[in-house]
Amino acid sequence: MKKNNLDHLQDFLRNSIIPYAFPHINKEGWKFVPVFALITALLALIWAPLGWIGLVLTIWCYFFFRDPERVVPQIKDVVVSPADGKVQMITKVKAPKELDLGDEEFIRVSIFMSVFNVHVNRAPASGKILKTVYIKGKFFNANLDKASSDNERQLLAMETESGKKIAFVQIAGLVARRILCFAKEGQTYAAGERFGLIRFGSRLDVYLPKGVEPQVCVGQTMIAGETVLANLTSDLKKVDGEAK
Repeated sequence: MKKNNLDHLQDFLRNSIIPYAFPHINKEGWKFVPVFALITALLALIWAPLGWIGLVLTIWCYFFFRDPERVVPQIKDVVVSPADGKVQMITKVKAPKELDLGDEEFIRVSIFMSVFNVHVNRAPASGKILKTVYIKGKFFNANLDKASSDNERQLLAMETESGKKIAFVQIAGLVARRILCFAKEGQTYAAGERFGLIRFGSRLDVYLPKGVEPQVCVGQTMIAGETVLANLTSDLKKVDGEAK
């Protein structure tokens, strides 16, 4: 009996406590966490209260780069959220001209990531990357509509398995100063597969083609790779309203 209780305790720690207290972090994080830790040690030698401040910042840095596993919906032609965060706006616009997707209107779903969200980005659909374009820009608050056209950003166009074309854009924000995109033209991705990240606080835009209605609303909390944003081949109506 005692052994069984010990086994249960070990399972609880391994499956519940440890993953939350010490989550897996993206490899990019190991470029920053040791630096934060070293600075913290130096600050503590100078003055103990500074060391505590450094410790808090080091823990924050560690958690910023957390990279949890996600369960991607096994639905044909699904479009999932490429980022954690909240739907900031849903608007009808043309796709970025740099992606050569024509003059047809798309529905743009913008997802804002705060500095406390997971910042690993995931492919919104399964398909082939047609084009990638990096654009240098400014660093306005990612909450602003003009961030889509003025901020530093990474544009990607994809032809999905259903033959429809979508676009998604990583946008740097007020705090963010580095966009990382590992996707290359010609590569194929599965929905929910990791393709990049942004440091530190930013936005992701997804452009849905004509006839594809978003199944999310403004204010809704999104989970990258899990939350269903739309379905490319369904006739589902647009979700109205706003999350409260």
